[in-house]
Amino acid sequence: MTARGPVLWLTGEYPRATDTFIQREVAALRALGLAVETASVRRTDPAHHAGAEQKAEAAGTFHLLEATLRPTRLLRAALAALRHPRRLARAARLAWRCAPGGLRGRAYNMVYLAEALVLAAHMRARGITHLHNHIATSSGTVAMLASEASGIPHSFTLHGPDIFFAPERWALGDKIARAAFVCCISDFARAQAMLFSEPAHWDRLHVVHCGVDPVRYAGPPGGPDDRLLFVGRLAAVKGVPVLLQALAAARRDRPGLRLDLVGDGPERAAIERLAAALGLGEAVRFHGYLGQAEVARMLAETGTLVLPSFAEGVPVVLMEAMAAGRPVIATRVGGVAELVRHDETGLLVAPGDPAALAEAIGALSGDAERRAAMGRTGRAKVAAGFDARQEAARLLTLLQAAQDPALPRPPRRPEPAA
Repeated sequence: MTARGPVLWLTGEYPRATDTFIQREVAALRALGLAVETASVRRTDPAHHAGAEQKAEAAGTFHLLEATLRPTRLLRAALAALRHPRRLARAARLAWRCAPGGLRGRAYNMVYLAEALVLAAHMRARGITHLHNHIATSSGTVAMLASEASGIPHSFTLHGPDIFFAPERWALGDKIARAAFVCCISDFARAQAMLFSEPAHWDRLHVVHCGVDPVRYAGPPGGPDDRLLFVGRLAAVKGVPVLLQALAAARRDRPGLRLDLVGDGPERAAIERLAAALGLGEAVRFHGYLGQAEVARMLAETGTLVLPSFAEGVPVVLMEAMAAGRPVIATRVGGVAELVRHDETGLLVAPGDPAALAEAIGALSGDAERRAAMGRTGRAKVAAGFDARQEAARLLTLLQAAQDPALPRPPRRPEPAA
């Protein structure tokens, strides 16, 4: 049995190079027979579309802000909402009550309400039976209001860590209370959701991992000694300056160490200046955004993936590296330790500590046998618990149960082995 469809997947920007896990999830659900349509609040800059797959997805995605800015479209949506005055009144009250303090917060929520009415009209026209949101901040507010205005049930995937810094601003408790279910990407995310919601709603919090396609990254474990790789946004939260400092220190003992940086972002110019100031020169290469196939190729050509973040959920790039048979060095933040076992699938270090990071880089760069063993263990862990197809099947079970309460929900995941 499949869930009644079609269903609509909504996020702030879709598709884009930094969120390929959403694209994989959509593809896996479609492969299971579910009709999934996609919507994006904003149209992603084509520069952030990596590869033909993302360009094709972008062409078939409904762009909500553009539609809302068309006066005739907004007017038609408002008139349609007036046919259900009680729902409209509830949505308007909810938008006002859940707005952050001050005039600016109220104004933003009125914009979100307008977008929600347009989304509600779009869903009715398309026969949408369920709305699911990723990244439960502003687009999550739109989804909650659209569900209230339309009567179409909604759910969302809770990632973090950003929303956990300001749960009241984003009305996280209200979103959980009104959702049919919540997919938490880790036990850490589920615990944070429990912290900011009522115990009566905890039974709707389920761990559904973001996943990867292990076959895409299959290759021999190990990799060259002195090739390091970072994949992610070049933003403050990723801690790339700490990685550059650690690389400079590690190169004193291993001058052949090289680092490839895949990604882009607001800190790129500052990171390039720091690399030059540290005398790293050609030891650091900036590649910008790459598609999934290119990232898989880069992983095949590297020895160790390094992710020195200050805050994370469960980074998909770590799953990709482990699926490729590569050990990882990561910081012990958020849900990272639920994926990376220290000294088994990689090394965990304290965040913001370049000396500890340099020591970890040196320890793995000179030990091919250790890297290969970690790579084999990591690949098995990803195949067992982070396969996108398995996680999509788990999510499909939640969708089915939301539409037919007589059906069982997936059981709670077993506790990870010590």
